[in-house]
Amino acid sequence: MLLHRLAPPRPPKPSFSRTIQATISPNTGHFQLHFYVPNDYVLQQRLRRKRFPVVVNFHGGGFTLGTASDDARWAQCVVSQVNAVVVAVDYRLAPEHAFPTPVEDGVDAVKYITEHCEDLLIDPDRMAISGFSSGGNMTFTVPLRMQEETIMTRRKSKDLFIISESHQLKIKALCAWYPPTDYTVTREERRATCLRKDQELPAMFTNLFDESYLQPPTLDMAHPYLSPGKAPTDMLAKLPEDIIMYTCEWDMLLAEGEKMRDRLRNDFGKNVRYRMVPGVPHGWDKAPNPLKVTPGVWDHYLNACKDLKEVLRTPKGAKPRRFSTFMSV
Repeated sequence: MLLHRLAPPRPPKPSFSRTIQATISPNTGHFQLHFYVPNDYVLQQRLRRKRFPVVVNFHGGGFTLGTASDDARWAQCVVSQVNAVVVAVDYRLAPEHAFPTPVEDGVDAVKYITEHCEDLLIDPDRMAISGFSSGGNMTFTVPLRMQEETIMTRRKSKDLFIISESHQLKIKALCAWYPPTDYTVTREERRATCLRKDQELPAMFTNLFDESYLQPPTLDMAHPYLSPGKAPTDMLAKLPEDIIMYTCEWDMLLAEGEKMRDRLRNDFGKNVRYRMVPGVPHGWDKAPNPLKVTPGVWDHYLNACKDLKEVLRTPKGAKPRRFSTFMSV
């Protein structure tokens, strides 16, 4: 990933970060959120006339490796094309924090952003979630886990602060890049479906990922917060109507991605905007070439951003959210 970030043009650094406490996981601790913001964000902090859509992103690395900055090029594209705030979540990693801690940290991140939307200049009604590889898994599992949670919001009425509860988190879209969706399928079975054996992820890495994250050994591999493709009907039905999915032709995860696509479309009528990138392996957009970015990556990022922009646009006739005269903390 260091080599990937060296390729010109260099990806941006976050505009600011916040450290938040883990509240859902029984494993106490904290983690960081990194914010990439549009050019007029600072101006709007003074004017207080505008709120931005937000895309919450989860990085890949098998729940064991990686950092929030790995997807900085994706964040750059979203910020420039969608005019949205991107929040990259530096969730805690296995083996110290095995399943389901990363998913629970993801829920904490979404809750924090929603509950602090006013001072973050974020419109909670225009939120999307994105992620790559294991982060693509979290793109589905975090909203599924969110169904257990209550969101607390604060508003000002005259001179009183009112705290209200909402069980309906308005996530507008999901954007998953080459996600694992079914851990009931063994690695051997997954490899058997791969079209290019020479392009598979090395067993050294996949063994590391699985032995670190899939704990305890008695873990139910069909758990919905692990295998969203096996989630119950009533849970999947509550996912957003608009789902963007990208898979890779030479990926051992292609088959389960296609099954996830078909289930969402056929069983629930979701608007799945699906693209299989031909002739590339898993994680092709993060190829470690320090001389140049992999050709074609930006085009696919732009296509995904076009879909996100359409879903996250302000509805015609909708009144912009008014700011209160206080800053929530």
